[in-house]
Amino acid sequence: MQDTLEASAPQARGLVLDWLASQQQAMQDLLQKVVNIDSGSRDEAGVTAVAHALAERLQAAGVPVQFEAVPGYGVLLHAQVNAAGEGAPIVLMGHMDTVFPAGTVAKRPYREEAGRAYGPGVADMKSGLVLNVFVAEAFARCGGLKAPLHLFFSCDEEIGSPATRDLIMDRVRGARAVFNAEPGRVSGNVVTSRKGSMLVEFEVEGVAAHAGINHAAGASAIDALARKTLALHALTDPATGVTANVGVVHGGVVSNMVAPHARAELDLRFTADTNPEDLLARVRAIIEEESVPRTQGRITVARSTLPMKPTPDYLLALYQESARTLGFEVQGEFTGGAADSGLTASVGVPTLCATGPVGGHPHTEREYCELTTFVPRAQAVALAVLGHP
Repeated sequence: MQDTLEASAPQARGLVLDWLASQQQAMQDLLQKVVNIDSGSRDEAGVTAVAHALAERLQAAGVPVQFEAVPGYGVLLHAQVNAAGEGAPIVLMGHMDTVFPAGTVAKRPYREEAGRAYGPGVADMKSGLVLNVFVAEAFARCGGLKAPLHLFFSCDEEIGSPATRDLIMDRVRGARAVFNAEPGRVSGNVVTSRKGSMLVEFEVEGVAAHAGINHAAGASAIDALARKTLALHALTDPATGVTANVGVVHGGVVSNMVAPHARAELDLRFTADTNPEDLLARVRAIIEEESVPRTQGRITVARSTLPMKPTPDYLLALYQESARTLGFEVQGEFTGGAADSGLTASVGVPTLCATGPVGGHPHTEREYCELTTFVPRAQAVALAVLGHP
């Protein structure tokens, strides 16, 4: 391998592309392995099992891997190729958790049909993890890197990275660039900016009473929650890009009791032009308002993911030229979905997102990955890494 590692840059470029071109089936095999591991957010054992499955492939290629425990969530995976390279690193990033609960794999395991792979997390984003692993392995086997190349896989992205957001920002601060392997858009495009997200959990306390005998003595928490929901939904403003959705509600005890308690979960999305502190203040005012006499609301949890600031033109152009060399065209897109790329962009690191294989219908039973996009998009990332100044 040493002779290969000392190959000239043009030779290494050809070797990297050729090696990746030979790995289609191996990519699919590793994808099947990790998709068939339940790894929902907070599933420590499942996320850790995914990390070890990916690490086995890297370690077999001589890539050193480190695990960093995150109690309650699993582990972070760190790996490096060309650690002694020149200057700041380029980072290939991803997350190992999914939105699916334990037992999902047993109900609908990995399968392939008509050129697509299906299964929980197959697009978001286990295929992206596999792509990054093979790009790193290609450089470990073929050489050609000037800068260090880091892999950084997190464990709680799907719930807003509550345990890892500071770790992510610290890890990438000062890097040359980040390529985040969220799924490529159905169009084949990459993502150059994203909305931020905010999850707000809140509860409302009311006064219990018999709904038939003593209705007026009660104060319905459900009534208050309904009014708050309408007010919160009114925060949606297409002109500013803010959307608000109360997506989960619970409340009451039995139908003939005025509800003494209710709770809900609110999802907010916003652009980089929105001040999240001001938005949260508006939400808090609605929740804490006595919308029904003798009821009281309060926020119990509030956490957010930062919006992804636009990708610098040069980084998008670099990836586009790499793709064009390989025979496909790609554009940059804005999306309402939030991701850890918002964290990396927030600390000033040039970030390009959705560099994973093309996929669709994430977070649903219809989620799929276009298998024919694995090799060319891995090659495009590799060329962009090689071409980065």
